[in-house]
Amino acid sequence: MVQSRKDCWPGDQQRTEAIVITSEAKQTPQPNISVTSTLKHHHMERRSFLKHGSLLAGASLLLQKQALAEFFRQPAWKITMLRNDVGVFSERGGTIAFLLNKKGIAVVDSQFPEQSQHLVDELKKQSEKPFKYLINTHHHRDHSSGNISFKGIAEHVVGHENCLANMKRVAEKDKIEDKQLYPDITFSNTWKKKIGKEKIKAHYFGAAHTNGDAIIHFEHANIAHMGDLMFNRRHPVIDRTSGANIRNWTSVLQKTIDTFDNDTIFVFGHAFDPEKITGNKQDLAAFKNYLEKLLAFAEAEHKAGKTKEEFIKNTAIPGETEWKGDGISRALTAAYEEVSTPVPVK
Repeated sequence: MVQSRKDCWPGDQQRTEAIVITSEAKQTPQPNISVTSTLKHHHMERRSFLKHGSLLAGASLLLQKQALAEFFRQPAWKITMLRNDVGVFSERGGTIAFLLNKKGIAVVDSQFPEQSQHLVDELKKQSEKPFKYLINTHHHRDHSSGNISFKGIAEHVVGHENCLANMKRVAEKDKIEDKQLYPDITFSNTWKKKIGKEKIKAHYFGAAHTNGDAIIHFEHANIAHMGDLMFNRRHPVIDRTSGANIRNWTSVLQKTIDTFDNDTIFVFGHAFDPEKITGNKQDLAAFKNYLEKLLAFAEAEHKAGKTKEEFIKNTAIPGETEWKGDGISRALTAAYEEVSTPVPVK
């Protein structure tokens, strides 16, 4: 069994630690003796083999248990540097992106308090530079609950104006205002700042997953964090209570494809395969195609007289085989509600 862990920070060579467990049987040469002696010897050798075989098996099992214990002592999070001074952090919740350069630190999204604290601790080990900005792609808790870990650390928290409004509305409803760190800088269409050589620009292209989703572009590195505008091969959350709109979502994805170039690395909020949290324009186009098929399916079934209850019993979307996971019913529900009770896009 081999368990490898790789950590790579800017300026470091990649370090790899591996635990390797093997068990090999040794062959004993046979002596050239009489048949009677050979039979006796074989019986003794068999007993000895079984005895030593049991010991080897026991030792191998112990080593495997020790290796498993070591594996579970390893951090559950993963940090990957993508390009220049920009990397991603993943553990529990939406993918976090960060900038770590000689002038300061910027973080995009914050998962939950425990997870964001892990990232803060690791970044502090690498740099004494200030945390200049914490930027939220949108308000959902798996992207913003960890904001509180940056209280007194981040100089500013940035988010779209609807992101702030949604964050406050949900916190007040659930009576968790004391656990929030709200954006103190908001924008309507774009926001831009420079940290050293890196220019960070936030884009808002309209309602999609919510009505407050921003794309955060590290222009020098050419890396764009999509937040939950991108669910890679995983059925999406479509938050109609926060202004989501599937039809407009397809337009937002097309505008994103038109805005960025073919060298752009896109960071996804979620992915069916946790190793595939980054991708390219082809992935965006594939997700746009999924949403179009989802909406067309809902329109056809609604027109045919199917009720919502009947519609959400479907386990597949016609013509779509790539998107997986257990969230198809929520996607079907949102699509049916959008075509049956349309709400103006704000």
